[in-house]
Amino acid sequence: MRVRLAALLTALLVATAPARAQEGDFPGFLAGLRPEAKARGISQATFDAAFAGVTAPDPEVIARTRRQNEFSRPVWDYLVGAVSAGRIARGKAQAARLSGTLAAIEAKTGVPRSVILAFWGVESDFGASAGSLSVLRSLASLAYAGHRGRLFRDELLAALRILENGDVEPRNMVGSWAGAMGQVQFLPSVYLREAVDFDGDGRRDIWRSEADALASIAHYLRSLGWNPAVSWGYEVSLPKDFDLTRYRGPLSDFAARGVRRTDGKPLPLRGEASLFLPGGLGAPVFLITENFEAIRGYNTSDSYALAVGHLADRLAGAPALAAPWPNNAARLDGAGLKRLQTGLAREGFYDGEADGRAGPKLREAVRRYQIREHIPADGYARPALLERLEGGR
Repeated sequence: MRVRLAALLTALLVATAPARAQEGDFPGFLAGLRPEAKARGISQATFDAAFAGVTAPDPEVIARTRRQNEFSRPVWDYLVGAVSAGRIARGKAQAARLSGTLAAIEAKTGVPRSVILAFWGVESDFGASAGSLSVLRSLASLAYAGHRGRLFRDELLAALRILENGDVEPRNMVGSWAGAMGQVQFLPSVYLREAVDFDGDGRRDIWRSEADALASIAHYLRSLGWNPAVSWGYEVSLPKDFDLTRYRGPLSDFAARGVRRTDGKPLPLRGEASLFLPGGLGAPVFLITENFEAIRGYNTSDSYALAVGHLADRLAGAPALAAPWPNNAARLDGAGLKRLQTGLAREGFYDGEADGRAGPKLREAVRRYQIREHIPADGYARPALLERLEGGR
């Protein structure tokens, strides 16, 4: 009975979290956090210092939960800003300035310096845009509003653990609206697992130490499964009448079937890859490897992963993409993607949450549906596909 009652109370607290946010009992929320913080080894002094002067949630932080560019913009629009000529130039300058540090990190982790720099560039424009909001207030606001269940409450408690460890002062724990911190934009739980003290000063400082920030990126990427033996992927061209139903396999098999890199270099003979057509047929085509998924482990957006991979290539001296992106191409917005996910689930092709986000699971479902319908299996979620799917109900 006690277990059942506790479960009911927990469910009630989660269900009423948004309501509490509207009722204006933010100090009460913080007070209610004290016992859990104490149970996790957070001292009273650390808790009081963390929330000194924090008296109300940040309304802008709550509003931002409804806007995320890398999930709402077309991939080609996202790449314009993420892989701009200015960012490439700044990245090359940083590569020259930090050559020794990057060489040491690369030797220790196996992650190429161009990839490390690409993450640094996309996350914070090489430290210039690391965020200036109080991570503690942002996380407290999101936890208070009940956004994404317990996620941000746990991240807030992780942030308190960082303070307890003495790695940073509360006033210096700054970052983005969602609590991502410093030059690498780690959430507190990721920081606790992955941050590295590479400069040897006794602190894992991803806010002010470039060496710690860069080494932390590489360490995290290795934890996510980065394979030093392969690239993240390659832009390729497909031969006429290419069989898109065979979209996954050895790189050597793709080469034997006439797939060619657009930069003229040969495809590696080892490794596995799959086709990725983020704009459908007629737009750039990529063969992506396991390292593309490692990048997505940092941020699950396909646009983000492609931006990091392409920026890394450009910083290493590769040319711009050879194929053009579509102009004013018809595409599904978030609501349309939810309808597509729901329809594909109804047909037995999609198994997952209808969250309105494109990704590997939706691409796979679209391809399977396209194969059944005998249409080119490019995995691209276009409006015509949704019309066809809903027209068959």
